[in-house]
Amino acid sequence: MSSKKIVVAVTGASGAIYADILLRKLQELKNQHETVEVVFSDNARMVWEHEKVKTKIQDIPFKIYPKNDFTAPFASGSAGYTHMIIVPCSMGTLGRIAAGVSDELISRAADVMLKERKKLILVTRETPLNLIHIRNMETVTLAGGIICPANPSYYSNPSTIEELAGTVINRVLDLCGFELDYKRWGKKPNS
Repeated sequence: MSSKKIVVAVTGASGAIYADILLRKLQELKNQHETVEVVFSDNARMVWEHEKVKTKIQDIPFKIYPKNDFTAPFASGSAGYTHMIIVPCSMGTLGRIAAGVSDELISRAADVMLKERKKLILVTRETPLNLIHIRNMETVTLAGGIICPANPSYYSNPSTIEELAGTVINRVLDLCGFELDYKRWGKKPNS
């Protein structure tokens, strides 16, 4: 079993499909991680229902923590979480992380990941970007975070919206060091 301990945070930006695909893939990859735990912002729950993603929140196979539960293990560096993925990441969440505001569990856990020098991946979902967004991305990047915009790739010739969104999640899982078999540029799966 891998020692990956992962926090998935879902915020209120449009693009709940990305979080849904990520959580389903993490379930498939359960032999490559020790634990996955989840936290939703209030707006994320609303967007999840509005965008009618495949999985119902109550059917997510991982423990879900309330957004203000500072007793969650990943609210402390001593718990040893190795990765945090915020997907989709709203610009408000990005701004709070960049400013060091830990007013709820998502921003607190992100702060922990940065201070512990662990992997923090923000799958931002906004366009166009203003200068504040860009500077916040720079601040988080300089602090050790990774900005991975939800920009799908097309070279695998996806035939459904889910396959298209999956190209983003495959990149995120690559960034976390998961072993995956999917079409990469210049290669076919299993080659």
